[in-house]
Amino acid sequence: MLDLGFHQAAGLHSFTPQSELRVLAVASQGNSANGLETLWQICASLQRLGYPVVVLDGTAHESDESPGLLHLLQHASWNEGASLNMGATASSLAVIPAAKGLNHLSRKAWDALQSPMESLLPYFRTYGLMVLHAPASTLGPLLTHTATVPLVVMGSGAAGVMASYRSLKQIALHTGMPCMVAALLRGSTASERRKAQSQLTTLQACAERHLGGPIRTTTIATQSPQDLQRLALQLLENAGTMGGSLTALPSSNMTGTLTHFVRSH
Repeated sequence: MLDLGFHQAAGLHSFTPQSELRVLAVASQGNSANGLETLWQICASLQRLGYPVVVLDGTAHESDESPGLLHLLQHASWNEGASLNMGATASSLAVIPAAKGLNHLSRKAWDALQSPMESLLPYFRTYGLMVLHAPASTLGPLLTHTATVPLVVMGSGAAGVMASYRSLKQIALHTGMPCMVAALLRGSTASERRKAQSQLTTLQACAERHLGGPIRTTTIATQSPQDLQRLALQLLENAGTMGGSLTALPSSNMTGTLTHFVRSH
Protein backbone atom coordinates (compact mmCIF):
# COMPACT_ATOMS: atom_id res chain seq x y z
CA MET A 1 0.00 0.00 0.00
CA LEU A 2 1.23 3.48 -0.83
CA ASP A 3 -1.20 5.24 1.47
CA LEU A 4 0.30 7.33 4.21
CA GLY A 5 -0.19 5.81 7.63
CA PHE A 6 -2.29 8.25 9.60
CA HIS A 7 -4.13 8.15 12.88
CA GLN A 8 -7.38 10.08 12.52
CA ALA A 9 -7.53 11.39 16.06
CA ALA A 10 -3.88 12.42 16.05
CA GLY A 11 -4.61 15.23 13.63
CA LEU A 12 -7.41 16.60 15.72
CA HIS A 13 -5.22 16.59 18.82
CA SER A 14 -2.09 17.95 17.18
CA PHE A 15 -3.25 20.57 14.67
CA THR A 16 -4.98 23.26 16.66
CA PRO A 17 -5.42 26.78 15.25
CA GLN A 18 -2.38 29.02 15.77
CA SER A 19 -1.67 32.71 15.37
CA GLU A 20 0.75 32.18 12.47
CA LEU A 21 -0.63 32.04 8.96
CA ARG A 22 -0.23 28.55 7.53
CA VAL A 23 0.31 28.16 3.79
CA LEU A 24 -1.01 25.18 1.82
CA ALA A 25 -0.45 24.61 -1.89
CA VAL A 26 -2.52 22.64 -4.38
CA ALA A 27 -1.36 22.30 -7.99
CA SER A 28 -4.16 22.87 -10.48
CA GLN A 29 -4.55 20.33 -13.27
CA GLY A 30 -5.98 22.12 -16.29
CA ASN A 31 -9.76 22.36 -16.19
CA SER A 32 -10.27 19.39 -13.89
CA ALA A 33 -13.69 19.88 -12.31
CA ASN A 34 -13.08 16.89 -10.07
CA GLY A 35 -9.93 18.43 -8.62
CA LEU A 36 -11.70 21.72 -7.97
CA GLU A 37 -14.62 20.07 -6.21
CA THR A 38 -12.19 18.16 -4.01
CA LEU A 39 -10.37 21.41 -3.19
CA TRP A 40 -13.59 23.02 -1.96
CA GLN A 41 -14.39 19.94 0.11
CA ILE A 42 -10.93 20.00 1.70
CA CYS A 43 -11.28 23.69 2.53
CA ALA A 44 -14.69 23.05 4.08
CA SER A 45 -13.12 20.33 6.26
CA LEU A 46 -10.40 22.73 7.36
CA GLN A 47 -12.96 25.37 8.29
CA ARG A 48 -14.87 22.83 10.36
CA LEU A 49 -11.62 22.22 12.25
CA GLY A 50 -11.61 25.90 13.21
CA TYR A 51 -9.32 27.41 10.58
CA PRO A 52 -10.58 30.47 8.68
CA VAL A 53 -9.48 29.74 5.09
CA VAL A 54 -8.69 32.07 2.20
CA VAL A 55 -7.98 30.62 -1.26
CA LEU A 56 -5.79 32.50 -3.72
CA ASP A 57 -7.11 30.98 -6.94
CA GLY A 58 -4.44 31.06 -9.61
CA THR A 59 -6.88 29.65 -12.17
CA ALA A 60 -9.12 32.74 -11.99
CA HIS A 61 -7.93 35.96 -13.63
CA GLU A 62 -8.39 39.35 -12.05
CA SER A 63 -10.25 42.06 -13.95
CA ASP A 64 -11.85 45.41 -13.25
CA GLU A 65 -15.18 43.61 -12.92
CA SER A 66 -13.64 40.87 -10.72
CA PRO A 67 -10.68 42.44 -8.91
CA GLY A 68 -8.34 40.25 -6.93
CA LEU A 69 -4.79 39.74 -5.74
CA LEU A 70 -3.11 41.90 -8.37
CA HIS A 71 -5.29 44.85 -7.39
CA LEU A 72 -4.39 44.26 -3.77
CA LEU A 73 -0.67 44.26 -4.59
CA GLN A 74 -1.04 47.44 -6.60
CA HIS A 75 -2.88 49.21 -3.77
CA ALA A 76 -5.71 50.20 -6.10
CA SER A 77 -7.24 53.53 -5.15
CA TRP A 78 -10.82 52.28 -5.47
CA ASN A 79 -10.57 50.44 -2.15
CA GLU A 80 -10.08 53.57 -0.04
CA GLY A 81 -12.85 54.12 2.44
CA ALA A 82 -14.19 50.57 2.12
CA SER A 83 -14.96 48.66 5.27
CA LEU A 84 -14.59 44.95 5.96
CA ASN A 85 -17.90 43.19 6.50
CA MET A 86 -16.84 39.83 7.91
CA GLY A 87 -20.44 38.86 8.44
CA ALA A 88 -20.73 38.05 4.74
CA THR A 89 -17.68 35.77 4.56
CA ALA A 90 -16.85 34.54 8.05
CA SER A 91 -18.89 31.36 7.70
CA SER A 92 -18.12 30.71 4.01
CA LEU A 93 -14.99 30.10 2.00
CA ALA A 94 -13.19 33.23 0.81
CA VAL A 95 -11.86 32.79 -2.74
CA ILE A 96 -9.82 35.55 -4.39
CA PRO A 97 -8.98 35.64 -8.12
CA ALA A 98 -5.19 35.54 -8.19
CA ALA A 99 -3.79 34.34 -11.54
CA LYS A 100 -2.05 37.61 -12.40
CA GLY A 101 -1.02 38.40 -8.84
CA LEU A 102 0.56 34.98 -8.23
CA ASN A 103 2.38 35.14 -11.58
CA HIS A 104 3.72 38.56 -10.53
CA LEU A 105 4.97 37.15 -7.22
CA SER A 106 6.35 34.07 -9.00
CA ARG A 107 8.50 36.26 -11.27
CA LYS A 108 9.78 38.22 -8.27
CA ALA A 109 10.83 34.98 -6.58
CA TRP A 110 13.77 34.54 -8.96
CA ASP A 111 15.66 37.43 -7.34
CA ALA A 112 14.25 37.21 -3.82
CA LEU A 113 16.25 36.05 -0.80
CA GLN A 114 13.05 35.15 0.99
CA SER A 115 9.63 34.01 -0.11
CA PRO A 116 7.70 36.78 -1.87
CA MET A 117 4.64 35.32 -0.13
CA GLU A 118 5.80 37.06 3.06
CA SER A 119 4.59 40.34 1.55
CA LEU A 120 1.02 39.00 1.69
CA LEU A 121 1.05 38.42 5.44
CA PRO A 122 -0.26 41.88 6.44
CA TYR A 123 -3.27 41.47 4.14
CA PHE A 124 -4.33 37.98 5.22
CA ARG A 125 -3.21 37.74 8.83
CA THR A 126 -6.81 37.46 10.07
CA TYR A 127 -7.06 34.05 8.38
CA GLY A 128 -5.69 30.81 9.79
CA LEU A 129 -4.88 29.21 6.45
CA MET A 130 -3.94 30.49 3.01
CA VAL A 131 -4.42 27.98 0.19
CA LEU A 132 -2.49 28.59 -3.03
CA HIS A 133 -4.26 26.97 -5.97
CA ALA A 134 -2.27 27.47 -9.15
CA PRO A 135 -0.42 25.65 -11.96
CA ALA A 136 2.75 23.90 -10.86
CA SER A 137 4.84 26.27 -12.97
CA THR A 138 3.57 29.15 -10.84
CA LEU A 139 3.70 27.35 -7.50
CA GLY A 140 7.30 26.16 -7.88
CA PRO A 141 9.02 29.57 -7.55
CA LEU A 142 6.62 30.66 -4.80
CA LEU A 143 7.55 27.69 -2.60
CA THR A 144 11.33 28.03 -2.85
CA HIS A 145 11.67 29.58 0.62
CA THR A 146 8.92 27.71 2.42
CA ALA A 147 8.47 24.30 4.02
CA THR A 148 5.13 23.75 2.31
CA VAL A 149 4.73 20.35 0.64
CA PRO A 150 2.28 20.86 -2.24
CA LEU A 151 -0.55 18.53 -3.18
CA VAL A 152 -0.94 17.18 -6.71
CA VAL A 153 -4.33 15.63 -7.48
CA MET A 154 -3.87 12.84 -10.02
CA GLY A 155 -6.44 12.40 -12.74
CA SER A 156 -7.47 9.02 -14.12
CA GLY A 157 -5.67 6.94 -16.71
CA ALA A 158 -2.31 7.37 -18.38
CA ALA A 159 -3.05 11.04 -19.07
CA GLY A 160 -3.51 11.66 -15.35
CA VAL A 161 -0.18 10.01 -14.56
CA MET A 162 1.63 12.09 -17.20
CA ALA A 163 0.03 15.36 -16.09
CA SER A 164 0.93 14.62 -12.47
CA TYR A 165 4.52 13.80 -13.42
CA ARG A 166 4.85 17.12 -15.26
CA SER A 167 3.61 18.93 -12.16
CA LEU A 168 6.06 17.06 -9.94
CA LYS A 169 8.92 17.91 -12.29
CA GLN A 170 8.06 21.61 -12.46
CA ILE A 171 7.90 21.91 -8.68
CA ALA A 172 11.05 19.82 -8.13
CA LEU A 173 13.03 22.03 -10.51
CA HIS A 174 12.43 24.99 -8.19
CA THR A 175 12.18 23.56 -4.71
CA GLY A 176 13.79 20.13 -4.74
CA MET A 177 10.97 19.13 -2.41
CA PRO A 178 8.76 16.07 -2.69
CA CYS A 179 5.06 16.52 -3.30
CA MET A 180 2.09 14.59 -2.03
CA VAL A 181 -0.01 12.97 -4.77
CA ALA A 182 -3.64 12.03 -4.16
CA ALA A 183 -5.55 9.70 -6.46
CA LEU A 184 -9.27 10.36 -6.34
CA LEU A 185 -11.66 7.42 -6.16
CA ARG A 186 -15.16 8.07 -7.47
CA GLY A 187 -16.37 4.68 -6.27
CA SER A 188 -15.37 2.20 -3.61
CA THR A 189 -14.86 -0.94 -5.65
CA ALA A 190 -11.78 -3.07 -5.20
CA SER A 191 -10.94 -2.86 -8.92
CA GLU A 192 -10.97 0.95 -8.90
CA ARG A 193 -8.72 1.01 -5.85
CA ARG A 194 -6.28 -1.45 -7.45
CA LYS A 195 -6.18 0.62 -10.62
CA ALA A 196 -5.45 3.81 -8.67
CA GLN A 197 -2.72 2.05 -6.69
CA SER A 198 -1.15 0.82 -9.91
CA GLN A 199 -1.10 4.35 -11.34
CA LEU A 200 0.45 5.70 -8.14
CA THR A 201 3.10 2.98 -8.24
CA THR A 202 3.98 3.92 -11.82
CA LEU A 203 4.16 7.61 -10.93
CA GLN A 204 6.28 6.94 -7.86
CA ALA A 205 8.73 4.83 -9.86
CA CYS A 206 9.09 7.57 -12.49
CA ALA A 207 9.65 10.22 -9.82
CA GLU A 208 12.32 8.17 -8.07
CA ARG A 209 14.07 7.34 -11.34
CA HIS A 210 14.01 10.75 -13.02
CA LEU A 211 13.52 13.30 -10.24
CA GLY A 212 15.81 11.70 -7.72
CA GLY A 213 13.43 11.36 -4.81
CA PRO A 214 10.33 9.65 -3.46
CA ILE A 215 6.86 11.13 -3.40
CA ARG A 216 4.13 10.72 -0.83
CA THR A 217 0.97 9.14 -2.13
CA THR A 218 -2.55 8.46 -0.93
CA THR A 219 -5.93 7.44 -2.30
CA ILE A 220 -9.04 9.43 -1.43
CA ALA A 221 -12.63 8.31 -1.86
CA THR A 222 -14.32 11.60 -2.68
CA GLN A 223 -17.66 10.44 -1.28
CA SER A 224 -16.08 9.65 2.11
CA PRO A 225 -16.04 12.52 4.65
CA GLN A 226 -13.45 10.56 6.65
CA ASP A 227 -11.09 10.36 3.66
CA LEU A 228 -11.50 14.06 2.90
CA GLN A 229 -10.81 14.98 6.51
CA ARG A 230 -7.75 12.72 6.49
CA LEU A 231 -6.43 14.53 3.42
CA ALA A 232 -7.14 17.91 5.03
CA LEU A 233 -5.15 16.90 8.11
CA GLN A 234 -2.29 15.62 5.97
CA LEU A 235 -2.19 18.99 4.21
CA LEU A 236 -2.01 20.71 7.60
CA GLU A 237 0.93 18.50 8.47
CA ASN A 238 2.61 19.54 5.21
CA ALA A 239 1.87 23.26 5.58
CA GLY A 240 4.49 25.94 5.94
CA THR A 241 3.97 29.07 8.02
CA MET A 242 4.43 32.76 7.54
CA GLY A 243 6.12 33.93 10.69
CA GLY A 244 7.43 37.33 9.65
CA SER A 245 6.70 40.48 11.60
CA LEU A 246 3.17 41.73 11.09
CA THR A 247 3.84 45.10 9.57
CA ALA A 248 1.17 47.75 9.33
CA LEU A 249 -0.95 47.99 6.21
CA PRO A 250 -0.66 50.99 3.90
CA SER A 251 -2.62 54.09 4.79
CA SER A 252 -5.53 53.04 2.58
CA ASN A 253 -7.89 50.55 4.16
CA MET A 254 -6.71 47.38 2.42
CA THR A 255 -8.69 45.09 4.70
CA GLY A 256 -11.78 46.67 3.23
CA THR A 257 -10.67 45.48 -0.18
CA LEU A 258 -11.53 41.90 0.65
CA THR A 259 -15.25 42.60 0.82
CA HIS A 260 -15.09 44.04 -2.71
CA PHE A 261 -13.59 41.05 -4.47
CA VAL A 262 -13.86 37.97 -2.27
CA ARG A 263 -16.33 35.45 -3.59
CA SER A 264 -17.65 32.53 -1.59
CA HIS A 265 -18.09 28.82 -2.23
